[in-house]
Amino acid sequence: MIDRLFPTCVDNNYQGHRVALWLFVPVTLITFGRSLVHIFLGDGGAQSIATIPLDTYPPDAADAVIRGFALWGLSQLLLAFLYIGVLWRWRTLVPLMYLLLVVEYVGRFAIGLVKPTATLETPPGAIANFVFVGVGLVMLVLSLRGRDKTEIPSR
Repeated sequence: MIDRLFPTCVDNNYQGHRVALWLFVPVTLITFGRSLVHIFLGDGGAQSIATIPLDTYPPDAADAVIRGFALWGLSQLLLAFLYIGVLWRWRTLVPLMYLLLVVEYVGRFAIGLVKPTATLETPPGAIANFVFVGVGLVMLVLSLRGRDKTEIPSR
């Protein structure tokens, strides 16, 4: 199992379940889309999506939050490019990417508990993050399993 998480040869010879590979495509698209929202939306999604009451903040404080969201978007964009590379050339890294996804989203929960942010409503990400952790764990297990004998190998 450790060899599947940290393969000695990084190539396109994916050995896990096909469902985990195919579901990695929407994960990549969602990561890419979220990054662009945080970078290019005027408020970075902080108020319009996450319902952080920026209009009640002093302008410099609101700008700092928006800048933080944009920087977060840049990190997500870089991760999305890594995901694209994994789908295109390095499919043996799919299990590791699912592990990173799970660690990232669990880390978001932990940081949110330690450093909560006041919002007007429950942000959609707070609920979607539960889905990402659950799906990520299932896909991690599937990506680590050997391929079913009836499956056609990926090329």
